[in-house]
Amino acid sequence: GVQVARLAGLPEAVVGRAREVLHQLEAGEVSGKANRLVDDLPLFSVAVRREAQKPVKNDALGDALGAINPDEMTPREALEALYRLKGMAGK
Repeated sequence: GVQVARLAGLPEAVVGRAREVLHQLEAGEVSGKANRLVDDLPLFSVAVRREAQKPVKNDALGDALGAINPDEMTPREALEALYRLKGMAGK
């Protein structure tokens, strides 16, 4: 279940919390306290820090991405565009 959550793209904080709970259950650390554990399973209440992003007036990557129409591209053109965008992102 934890791996499925990871593959489904749930936030890493949620997947990590699920792993912690699973390890506790497997280790028997909560024997007899299952109801309390269920109440203490706020998997999605993990505080996610969101840093305020400064608005970017000239976002070249966003502009380039917005100019792409994938429905009108050949597979080769799409691959080239992907590499170009990746290069613009600096990764």
